[in-house]
Amino acid sequence: MSGVLNLSIAKDVDVVRARQQGRELAAKAGFSSGDQTVIAAAISEIARNILTYAGYGEMSLDVQTNGDREGFMVVARDQGPGIPDVGRAMEDGYSTSGGLGLGLPGAKRLMDEFEIVSVAGQGTTVTMTKWRRLTS
Repeated sequence: MSGVLNLSIAKDVDVVRARQQGRELAAKAGFSSGDQTVIAAAISEIARNILTYAGYGEMSLDVQTNGDREGFMVVARDQGPGIPDVGRAMEDGYSTSGGLGLGLPGAKRLMDEFEIVSVAGQGTTVTMTKWRRLTS
């Protein structure tokens, strides 16, 4: 399976579309329905953060094979204000927007790999992957 799916995140409907297309891509790649749900939820959380904090961003969805496993990779980028304290932002309950503060830490718990890079005034990039074993 190849081909990166690039999505713009600029309005609420884009969050829904990203979640749906992520679920569809995961299904086509053979991820279980449980994994599809988890991937869709993580995509939704990160896309919602893009809208809330940056107003606009992009997401790329891709399925990659690495040895005996396949990974569903999400890369989300924005050029918003950045996250002043990534460590605090990764704590449950911490929010600068009045929300529940579960988006970033929740997405991290849902996925197998999670990395966030943020530079004040330049934006944020979140890279996350869900792995599955390939059966022979």
